Amino acid sequence: MADKEDLRQQFTDAFEGADYPVNSPMDLVPALPNGPATTFESGDFSMTAMELNTQAGGSQEFPYDNVDDLVDDIMDGLEEEGYI
Repeated sequence: MADKEDLRQQFTDAFEGADYPVNSPMDLVPALPNGPATTFESGDFSMTAMELNTQAGGSQEFPYDNVDDLVDDIMDGLEEEGYI
């Protein structure tokens, strides 16, 4: 089982360096340490940034003015889709 707070911190760490506001997922790529291949893992959960966008990106509503709003929507999308 995934640790939600651990995942939230991983997402925050990965996306906080983006140049906000961000208008699309592509605006986040430069902030990622390994680009779209950046992997987020906790417990039995493992997903790259690219998978995150394609599989749980439906809850994201761009643009985002800050990392917290973005991460909230990512977490909501993962929960809605049953990933965590």
